[in-house]
Amino acid sequence: MYRILVVDDEEDVRRAVQKRLERQGFEVETASSAEEGIEMIQQAEQAFDVIVTDMSMEDPEAGVQILQAAFGRDVFAEVIVMTAYGNVKNAVECMKRGAFDYIEKNIPGVDVYELLTIKIEQALERRRQSVSTVQTWERAAKTRP
Repeated sequence: MYRILVVDDEEDVRRAVQKRLERQGFEVETASSAEEGIEMIQQAEQAFDVIVTDMSMEDPEAGVQILQAAFGRDVFAEVIVMTAYGNVKNAVECMKRGAFDYIEKNIPGVDVYELLTIKIEQALERRRQSVSTVQTWERAAKTRP
């Protein structure tokens, strides 16, 4: 079962995302702040497969802090950044730092939770491919004379 961490300071958003993802069969944990999310990332026995985080919480750079913690723990981390206050500068910065994708919470006429579910599936596929590639390289390295 895939493990997902949802970090958002808005309780309604955390609950809605958690319920939607649990219905899809994911194991979901939540954090209400960047500080709590970073602690969960660092202390988790097994790394999370995908991390969904709000961009701006108690600190406008909270999403970037989550990104850094995620990649510090697992180079194959897949991080999806969500925000109610999307702007091109934030999106570009997150993508430069390795986010899988950037989603605005308030897109008119779009079921953002459905979009998020699709993005998570895509992120998991990329993670599976990346891990598989490294495993293939490791097997090849062991068989070389």
